[in-house]
Amino acid sequence: MFSPKKKKIYTKKEALPKIAAYCAYQERTQNEVRTKLLDYGLDLDEADKLVILLTQEKLLDEERYAQSFVRGKYSLKRWGRRKIQQGLKAKGISDFCIRKGLQEIDPDVYWENLLHLLEKKNKSEGERNPLARRQKIQYFLQSKGYELDLIQDAWKELGL
Repeated sequence: MFSPKKKKIYTKKEALPKIAAYCAYQERTQNEVRTKLLDYGLDLDEADKLVILLTQEKLLDEERYAQSFVRGKYSLKRWGRRKIQQGLKAKGISDFCIRKGLQEIDPDVYWENLLHLLEKKNKSEGERNPLARRQKIQYFLQSKGYELDLIQDAWKELGL
């Protein structure tokens, strides 16, 4: 019959190279690393000591994580500031690191993303009633994390 795979329990010495490779593969948060270490069978004190060691060795850096997260979300997924900020808060990133990460946003590219999304949604929206149409598009852009004042400025610029 089927038997579930037993999790291997690692010692602190065995876990260090594994978690270092885990951190080197892509940017991680301290919470992600701590959770992974607990999955390896380490206790909370050992996990915290390894997190501190990884931070000192520059393998783990939440400021760098926040910057990478922001670059990816605003350039690839075209998220707005508010949604990015919520995403970082959900990951347990500090307010300081969030502010540092948000500095990665180029205002010109951010504006172009908003205009692109507005034009694209305006073409695809099936609603015929102009007020309902505008409201649906505005809700969509707000759900993407864009600020209401910028959305209204974009409407004006496009003459919609």
